[in-house]
Amino acid sequence: MGYVAVKGGTLAIEESIKRLKYERLKHGTVLDIPSIAGGMRGLIDQVMSEGSLYSETLAAIAIKQAEGNPEEAVFLLRAYRSTLPRKHYSRTIESEHMWVERRISASFKDIPGGQILGATQDYTHRLLDFELTEETVADARQWLANFQAEQAQAADGAHHVIQYPKVMDYLRKEGLLAECDSQDQEPDDVTRKSLTFPTSRSQRLQVLTRGQTGAVTSLAYAVIRAYGVLHPTVGELRVGHVPVYIDNPTDPSADEDDAYYLGEVKLTEVEMIVPVTIEKAHGKKEIEFEIGYGLCFGQNETKAIAMGILDNSLEKGNPEYPTSDEEFVLFHIDSVESTGFISHLKMPHYVTFQSKLDSARKTKRQENRSSQEGNQ
Repeated sequence: MGYVAVKGGTLAIEESIKRLKYERLKHGTVLDIPSIAGGMRGLIDQVMSEGSLYSETLAAIAIKQAEGNPEEAVFLLRAYRSTLPRKHYSRTIESEHMWVERRISASFKDIPGGQILGATQDYTHRLLDFELTEETVADARQWLANFQAEQAQAADGAHHVIQYPKVMDYLRKEGLLAECDSQDQEPDDVTRKSLTFPTSRSQRLQVLTRGQTGAVTSLAYAVIRAYGVLHPTVGELRVGHVPVYIDNPTDPSADEDDAYYLGEVKLTEVEMIVPVTIEKAHGKKEIEFEIGYGLCFGQNETKAIAMGILDNSLEKGNPEYPTSDEEFVLFHIDSVESTGFISHLKMPHYVTFQSKLDSARKTKRQENRSSQEGNQ
């Protein structure tokens, strides 16, 4: 729906927009786009994921224009995205081909290729670093030079594997996880056609990956806390870049080897292991495992994990729990829809409110009149 202001006193609106720009510039500070893109990696990744448009530069422009407000930045990015033509469809991306920067499993200590911690806040002290107030560009360049020298020395003569097998494949080989059915049909596109219920899984995954990060996380927490899921664990979380190819535009029937390489996108992919209790013969109960899947643009780990939990919950569709109700979940996690509707409450509602007020006053007068007649 995405409400926006479309009417009002022209002069007042113009002055309001001037005041908005004044608030952004009043301290005499102008943030340049490369600095935002380079120094606000977490916010950039969040806005790209929720805006469903992979461009660090465009996300940085949206963040600058929105003065760091992520909801407004996502609105701006989605609005711009809607103007873009869709010229090509990429070939299906295989996450096994990811150039891994970070790869962990909370379910298995020893995984083929080993655990790769990569860049993460998980092991840092959550204490304010006041030294950052004195950090200069020269300091940053010197630190980078030292770090790169260390990396070059450590890598001397070493062989580095950058593509790793999927952890879940080993469980499937042991028969502990069911094989995934191949689904080669064309996915539904929620950006071109509104949601229909019951939804397809492709629709659900698209809405989840575009969903507002806080809302997705909150509902996933609710699933674990009270609504029907035993404690899930991260089977595998991987962060890295995947290559993107398109078929030869002049010859769509050409061989895969003739596909055009467009570049890479950074992704976070999570496969959650969800234990379920299965009733067997003679009243016996056994634990089996299901999978929940999450994938987001950028390094967006909490959201991807939460997405995997909700994917599993919605796949079950248990009517007892609101977090298994696809209409409840999918309609309420969209940042643009929810923020737009709440924000529209600031717009004039004079006529509707006056109507309610008049009705309340009329009822009050009737009550007073009845009370006076009763006293007589």
